Amino acid sequence: MRVLSFDDLLWTPKMAVRTDPQLLKLLNNDSSNEEAKLVLEFFLALAACNTIVPLVLDTRDPKQKLIDYQGESPDEQALAYAAASYGIVLVERTSGYVVIDVLGDRQRFDILGLHEFDSDRKRMSVIVGCPDKTVKLYVKGADSSMFGIINKSLELDNVRATEAHLHKYSSLGLRTLVVGMRELSQPEFEEWQLAYEKASTAVLGRGNLLRSIAANVECNIHILGASGIEDKLQDGVPEAIESLRQAGMKVWILTGDKQETAISIGYSCKLLTNDMTQIVINNNSKESCKRSLEEALARTKEHRVASSIGSPYPVLASESSGTVLALIVDGNSLVYILETELQEELFKVATECSVVLCCRVAPLQKAGIVALIKNRTDDMTLAIGDGANDVSMIQMADVGVGINGQEGGQAVMASDFSMGQFRFLVPLLLVHGHWNYQRMGYMILYNFYKNATFVLVLFWYVLYTSFTLTTAITEWSSLLYTVLYTSLPTIVVGILDKDLSKSTLLAYPKLYGSGQRNEKYNLNLFVLNMLEALWQSLVVFYIPYFAYRQSTIGMSSLGDLWALASVIVVNMQLAMDIIRWNWIIH
Repeated sequence: MRVLSFDDLLWTPKMAVRTDPQLLKLLNNDSSNEEAKLVLEFFLALAACNTIVPLVLDTRDPKQKLIDYQGESPDEQALAYAAASYGIVLVERTSGYVVIDVLGDRQRFDILGLHEFDSDRKRMSVIVGCPDKTVKLYVKGADSSMFGIINKSLELDNVRATEAHLHKYSSLGLRTLVVGMRELSQPEFEEWQLAYEKASTAVLGRGNLLRSIAANVECNIHILGASGIEDKLQDGVPEAIESLRQAGMKVWILTGDKQETAISIGYSCKLLTNDMTQIVINNNSKESCKRSLEEALARTKEHRVASSIGSPYPVLASESSGTVLALIVDGNSLVYILETELQEELFKVATECSVVLCCRVAPLQKAGIVALIKNRTDDMTLAIGDGANDVSMIQMADVGVGINGQEGGQAVMASDFSMGQFRFLVPLLLVHGHWNYQRMGYMILYNFYKNATFVLVLFWYVLYTSFTLTTAITEWSSLLYTVLYTSLPTIVVGILDKDLSKSTLLAYPKLYGSGQRNEKYNLNLFVLNMLEALWQSLVVFYIPYFAYRQSTIGMSSLGDLWALASVIVVNMQLAMDIIRWNWIIH
């Protein structure tokens, strides 16, 4: 851990990062070496090219302070702590400058301009005025974006080495970034500054103008290095995904990480397995995407035909014996597929596969994938995410769930439900979702039944009065029947009744399939409830009628008896349908 001394105070980063001794030695003892200068520039880029705000916290020791980095992105926090561990410590940030402790020497870097990260460029950059009066552009971003702005002809060896390192990092499931820089000449800086100030004050199209200016200045970048950040899965994620799949749900992963990282994450969460056959669509043109989709569709048909031999029923390719298909699509291919005629082919292939994994996807592409399923099937879609990049997807899905994590609260604010961890999705769906479906299905049928029973009693009476305007049941009896006598028990049962316990529903995820099969609410149950209302209304009407028709009881008294009998009958039916009794229901 790096400890700084300033004004007789010790400043220590809050989080310690394990360092490489050779790299530390190179930084501290060989500042004239060209390699050491590049390493220093790399860590300066990590410390300056971000939106981190350093906070100085007090400790029990009045002579010691903690530096806590706050920011929306946990990746930026990790990179800032890594730079601090090597002696490049961001200690202060204002709107116009940052103060960085460079190996014990505090230096001020003026922030001349900041181009924030966006999903189109997939990178961010900052232009800083250095203490030696030079102007430098620091850039960091995704490798697919960064390699397009690097002059590969001048540093081919560095690019190849970086690509090898990135492949190694992503194969381990690390989230990768490429860092680069270039020094701006005075004419280049003045040209950029003039355009930047003009775009910043534009009333219309400000965002597009700033992106255009950023794209113009982010060119001929000198590559400094790459970083790999471990993004650990939360506890219980593999088990949660397995439970959801056992419940009959299809789980798709939509991520902005590169393909190797996404596949590694798929294996770590047990969504992908070694016995799966992977169909990879990674193309750079519409024609090649079309060919890949046609080949994938032919492949799924072959698996379906092979699996259906000897079976009297049609079988999906994803259900074939001994072979499970997994579709992997990257964001470049989705550019040519979504919003074109090819998306129909993608839909056919995706629905035949057990697992779909989309990598390097932009936020709008995530929403497009959700819309692809939502607009072509009657299935309910649920999207869950924890970052600002997931907002479009969450809003597009039928049900949006936001995880309140370290990447800000935008996903939570845009969601229907919020939770602290992914594994909480299992009780939300398998337990509360099942209970809610069972209660809602029964309550809808019961309300039709109880209202039909009462109305049919009135109908039988009307037949005996030749459809006159007289009524045997008073308005107060009719009102109280609906508002008090039958509604309050319905509300209590609708809130508290449970057909199965929580432990049972979690232990047997397939029980969730009752909702998918419409077992609790369907046309047959509706017809049976109406038939039940029909014969019970006949009983309620005719038993008192035949019992008292020769007596001196008036019609109003007989109407009260009909109303009372209706209340008793429908509440007895409710009591017989209750699955789990407790003291409140009693």
